[in-house]
Amino acid sequence: MNILLDVINYILVAILIGVSATWIALIKSMLRTFNESPFLDKFEKKEHEKPKVSIILPARNEEKFIEKCLNSLLNQDYDNYEIITINDSSTDSTGNIIKEYSKKFPKVISVDAKPKPDGWIGKNWACIEGYKKASGDLLLFTDADTTHTGSVISLAVSHLLSLELDALTVIPRMLCLDKITKITLPMISTFLHTRFSALRVNDASKGTGYFFGSFFIIKKSTYDSVGTHEGVKGELVEDGALGKKVKESDFKMRMVRGEHLVDAVWARDMHTLWNALKRLMISLCLQNAKIAVASFFGVLFLLFMAFPILGYSIIFFNSTDSFLMLFVISCIASILVYIGGILDATKGLDLKIKYSLFAPVGSFIVVSGFLAGLIQAKSKTAVSWRGRTYNMKGQIQKSINL
Repeated sequence: MNILLDVINYILVAILIGVSATWIALIKSMLRTFNESPFLDKFEKKEHEKPKVSIILPARNEEKFIEKCLNSLLNQDYDNYEIITINDSSTDSTGNIIKEYSKKFPKVISVDAKPKPDGWIGKNWACIEGYKKASGDLLLFTDADTTHTGSVISLAVSHLLSLELDALTVIPRMLCLDKITKITLPMISTFLHTRFSALRVNDASKGTGYFFGSFFIIKKSTYDSVGTHEGVKGELVEDGALGKKVKESDFKMRMVRGEHLVDAVWARDMHTLWNALKRLMISLCLQNAKIAVASFFGVLFLLFMAFPILGYSIIFFNSTDSFLMLFVISCIASILVYIGGILDATKGLDLKIKYSLFAPVGSFIVVSGFLAGLIQAKSKTAVSWRGRTYNMKGQIQKSINL
């Protein structure tokens, strides 16, 4: 029995050594990302024209957020723009709010999206419906739960044109409206600041391409060239898929930090948080089921398993070397998880350190959400997102670089 325990313990020790090494690499990558990523308002400005910007703003059941978003877009120091606001079959007062704003403000163009055709994800269809009304040479896509400072459009246009870019996406300050999201987001956001970091997106030698749906500006010619949102019409993570297509098409794109200029709501409550976590795993599983399963177990051990293993090593501790080694390495791995969470919360998300103290809870929620998404994707049942259900059977997802 003792021999069997020793074997199990040494296997766990080996796994946690790998987990610890991975966390050291992730922490190093996060520090480099935070220190070296470019900012939206820091660049070498060159003289340029002021082309018309068509802001495409899809909205579905956004009565709690859309007025604040529209007010921020109307209060811009850039003159040559229009705000195409699409009511995506809302069942609340969103449509009426949009129409009232369009009557009051000439820059706001109200669009009622036609019924969504089969094979389309709702937001992608709404974006295309808005695009049909666009008259600008530059397209700025944003979300109805996003707010913008008054200089953000002029900065985005100047940054794009001064650096001769084809597309530019801005990392927003991701707002958490409830305590559960504040506990959970630092754990999942670790991957945004490493795997999908600005440094990887901006490196032409890397295959990583990604847009933040809350804010990306793209030349109309580039958008047309990559197939518009019609080319990603069935993608659950459409912003990631579109950014990936732009990068793969060898267009010049850039990701910049703008947490002090753009605010975006990441999840509104536990329900939307849960669905967001499931959506990520479902998208990955539909892309490659085997890698999705492997990724789940990787996340399981990376984010969570150090904590129960530490508990196990304490409860069943005896004087054998295997338990001592397991206790030490599980302590190290647990501390590294905390360090990663604290770093991400304070430098990346502008959250108080106290929320990082609940790292085991946040990690458990992330892992559980991923597991639920994996099970749902494998079962071929319908996926729910923003009040709609989608039958994803046979769908191929290409939004996440593997």
